[in-house]
Amino acid sequence: MSTKILILLLVSVSLSSIAQIALKTGVSQPHVTLAMDSGSHVNAAMAVFFNIWVIAGLAIYLFGAVLWLFVLVRVEVSMAYPFVGLGFILTMILGKFIMGEAVSVTRLLGTILISVGVVFVSWR
Repeated sequence: MSTKILILLLVSVSLSSIAQIALKTGVSQPHVTLAMDSGSHVNAAMAVFFNIWVIAGLAIYLFGAVLWLFVLVRVEVSMAYPFVGLGFILTMILGKFIMGEAVSVTRLLGTILISVGVVFVSWR
């Protein structure tokens, strides 16, 4: 795998993790939570889909998906897809430091296992 493709792959996976944080930020805002708890599907949909964080998260996902397509053109899917596991690691780190989420020992060990699996799968 060339350095250029590896960079595209890592950026795509990173964008996916960043998109998760943006989406979580959007749906965690008080007015969105209230709308979702109101029982009105219309109010909930309006609050979610017109939230700037949700819109940004979806746009980031889209850009990451476009990059992913460039990766898939040049790399076997069985080689590229295990790198998606790195998104678990990055999302956990972002969740901890940006969202203040707790990271248990079990979650940390599971994430390390994913990392080891990515290394084994991508090792030639």
